Amino acid sequence: MAGSYRISGQGRLTPAKTARFTFDGKAMTGLAGDTVASALLANGVHLVGRSFKYHRPRGILSAGAEEPNALVTVERDAARKTPNVRATVQELYDGLTVSSQNRWPSLSFDVGAVNDLASPMFSAGFYYKTFMWPKAAWHKFYEPNIRAAAGLGVAPDQPDPDHYSARYAHCEVLVLGGGAAGLAAALAAAETGARVIICDEQADFGGALRYEKGAVIDGQDGWSWAQATVAKLAAMDNVTVLSRTTAFGYYAQNFVGLVERVTDHLARPGRDEPRERLWQVRARRVVIATGAIERHMVFANNDRPGVMLASAARTFLNHYGVVVGRQVGVYTANDSAYAAAIDLKKAGVGVAAIVDLRDNPSGPLVDEARALGIEVNHGRAVTSANGNQRIKSMTVQAKGGGAERTIAVDALLMSAGWTPSVHMFSQSRGKVAFDDATKRFLPGTYAQDCVSVGACNGSDSLEDTVAQALEAGANAARDAGAKSTKGVTLKVEASEGWTGGMLGSGPGAGAGTTVKAFVDFQNDVTAKDIRQAVHEGMRSIEHVKRFTTNGMATDQGKTSNMHGLAIAAEALNKDIPAVGLTTFRAPYTPVTFGAIVNHARHGLFDPTRKTPTHNWAESHGAVFEDVGQWKRAWYFPRAGEDMHAAVDRECVTVRKTAGLFDASTLGKIEVVGPDAAKFMELLYTNPWEKLEDGRCRYGIMLREDGFIYDDGVVGRLAADRFHVTTTTGGAARVMNHMEDYLQTEFPNLDVWLTSVSEQWAVIAVQGPNSRDIIAPLVEGIDMSDETMPHMSVREGKICGVPTRLFRMSFTGDRGFEVNVPADYGRAVWEALWAEGQKHGACAYGTEAMHVLRAEKGYIIVGQDTDGTVTPNDAGLDWAVGKKKTDFVGIRGMTRPDLLAKGRKQLVGLKTKDPRTVLEEGAQIVENPKQAIPMKMIGHVTSSYWSANCDRSIAMGLVLGGRDRIGETLYVPMPDGVIEVEVTGTVFFDEKGDRLNG
Repeated sequence: MAGSYRISGQGRLTPAKTARFTFDGKAMTGLAGDTVASALLANGVHLVGRSFKYHRPRGILSAGAEEPNALVTVERDAARKTPNVRATVQELYDGLTVSSQNRWPSLSFDVGAVNDLASPMFSAGFYYKTFMWPKAAWHKFYEPNIRAAAGLGVAPDQPDPDHYSARYAHCEVLVLGGGAAGLAAALAAAETGARVIICDEQADFGGALRYEKGAVIDGQDGWSWAQATVAKLAAMDNVTVLSRTTAFGYYAQNFVGLVERVTDHLARPGRDEPRERLWQVRARRVVIATGAIERHMVFANNDRPGVMLASAARTFLNHYGVVVGRQVGVYTANDSAYAAAIDLKKAGVGVAAIVDLRDNPSGPLVDEARALGIEVNHGRAVTSANGNQRIKSMTVQAKGGGAERTIAVDALLMSAGWTPSVHMFSQSRGKVAFDDATKRFLPGTYAQDCVSVGACNGSDSLEDTVAQALEAGANAARDAGAKSTKGVTLKVEASEGWTGGMLGSGPGAGAGTTVKAFVDFQNDVTAKDIRQAVHEGMRSIEHVKRFTTNGMATDQGKTSNMHGLAIAAEALNKDIPAVGLTTFRAPYTPVTFGAIVNHARHGLFDPTRKTPTHNWAESHGAVFEDVGQWKRAWYFPRAGEDMHAAVDRECVTVRKTAGLFDASTLGKIEVVGPDAAKFMELLYTNPWEKLEDGRCRYGIMLREDGFIYDDGVVGRLAADRFHVTTTTGGAARVMNHMEDYLQTEFPNLDVWLTSVSEQWAVIAVQGPNSRDIIAPLVEGIDMSDETMPHMSVREGKICGVPTRLFRMSFTGDRGFEVNVPADYGRAVWEALWAEGQKHGACAYGTEAMHVLRAEKGYIIVGQDTDGTVTPNDAGLDWAVGKKKTDFVGIRGMTRPDLLAKGRKQLVGLKTKDPRTVLEEGAQIVENPKQAIPMKMIGHVTSSYWSANCDRSIAMGLVLGGRDRIGETLYVPMPDGVIEVEVTGTVFFDEKGDRLNG
């Protein structure tokens, strides 16, 4: 191929397998197995994008997930356009369309590059200082323009047509990383029979063995051994092997989030295949084998296209068969760059010179480089990379100063050493420790059941790495309960060893210089910016990070954090550990919203829950409303009825004869055990020990602060069993509340809690004729007033199926709640409906239910309470056991503020004009003629038109409410002021005679 930088005989890709793609509209060809980065380099392309702030030309820096520069937009079609994809990770496929970002009108001529000329105005902290004044300009000028200029890629403007999958998994051993350390650990654990999951973010396992040429394990070169080991693991039934899978988050109790790229590398993905799969893994032990990341050198113009990490150039050569230049320079403070120079030289590439910052580098790699005729300059520094859209030369100078020398190069490889990748360890809440001898942070104090092995644990040799990994894998499996003691041995016969390294800026980029020596490439943070942050008073490394934005880009500071930390420590005249380390947060690398949201979108965004009678209600014309996740029948309109007419009819019918209501959505919890009554005494304000079997009681649950948390009717089925009901919206939180106290505060109690909300369908039959409707269908229960009085529960059968029959009412009339197994819910409903028709009964919905309960002054927690209401405020003192000495919230209730006079209390409100219905939430005042802003003394909590009362009714929370009964207050509204009389909360059947029909 003309102009190709791919060398025949190098790399592991098959030349016959080509893949066509376009970059900024230009057609190019690569090989199957290429990444976008390797394919671009093979075509001689180094310029791939523009930097965020200064719009400087940027090229490919790395060959992996740490890449900060080469971010591109990948497009399959108009609806499948993904910005900010790392070119070093995106695999090539035939037909791939790739575009550069953050440039206009083109990559080679970007108008935004004027920012580079004006860079003295955009130094660290520029935004914080500039956009503070004038205040009026922020929303009108600054914010719109900043938002327009912000970002690198352009966000998609169409819905995502792809789908994503999710999987939960459990294992004894989870191995993060598929290099030599990860593979050895997984093999040792797997041979014991333990369940093992191993993942790696690359398409192929092997890690650093992709580019190392000197490793020999068990008689095989490192790469061949890695592929054989992966094949062996994949063939084992107890092992799950996940390539293209990134561990992005380490959470509590060894819960690790993985995201697997399933089809992003395929030219024609199957329609049924997900784009990505989210793995949520719970492991007994996690083996962290995430390796180390090479650091760049910090010197002037170190961001020019063609300047890259030495390990990246070596990867492109030895794995992809691509050379990064014809005449290459090397700048290093570490031995590993010599290996890159040697491999390139042997491949026929010109190596202009190795510039080593160290005074007297030595070792076999140095000797081999000299033996190959490579010029080695020690004690010297590259003070500048020269060129614009690609490096043309490097300026070399003795690190103590003196004459400069310019050496022509078209690529410059650099290595300042290796930073152990402790991100996942830190996310596990482990504490890192600084190793002063090697100037690096290593895993220190562990917080979870995990172990770090290999380069991420500070190992510098392959022998040590493999030994650590084998021991860790075997121990992890044994400690997790594996019974087999089968051991694994691996012999490392040859390997590469690297020494050296430096942190911070190099000569020519130190204090006092104004050159652009980049620390963070993606956010255009220079060494000068770090020093300026310290000069302007930043002492915490977290403040330095935010002032400069160092390490805040999508690469999470993988290459920049240690340099920034060292420069700040130098400026503060402190040791690095004294300055501290910034927090490593999930995700390790960017994760798509699609992978996280997964199935939870469109109709599944919020799961829809339907009761057993839903289809019946739908066929009978019900209009539904959403209550939490439930679809509930709101009202049942007949021909010609609007909502108000339907609700009026339903309310009158229930009071006159009877109505059927689906109450299946109520939360239901069984509290069972010898200490069930003791537990109930502690969780509720009411007394329970003396409640007889078969009787019910209305219960109130408080928070610690004394405010109402939930309420509901509780039935005692036996001495050791309670059936607890909660509000529909409170079911889950009440269950969690009870379980929390049982486990943390009352673990001595012998009690079990079980949510049975979906086990029982509940049919409320309310009204004077309710008993007559139910009685013909019930077996084994005497429903007379004497035997089954109000607030009692009996077990028997209805329509031949088991039932828990509660005599209770949320309307104030005689009422029953029929609990039957959910599978029989509709059948029993239809049988009750047929009986109800004989008595003129109706089906009623949630709106009529609200009106009927408000007529009787029954509260709804969350509507008539707002989190600051006590039992006394709600007029429910009678529900607080007077002789009780302890329950959750008892001390909170005694706080002076909660006992003070003048608190808001729940009262009834009647409008002067009975036809006027108040708005819920409307504010209440004493004097409507006061100046604005008025002093509000309360608000309306519930408000309805009551056909049974032939007037509007309302309840509200009012300051000193009960002392105001009989007073006239005012509700200011846009159309005028509404007069209201403060009353009691009961508007219908004040004496409660109708409870017995």
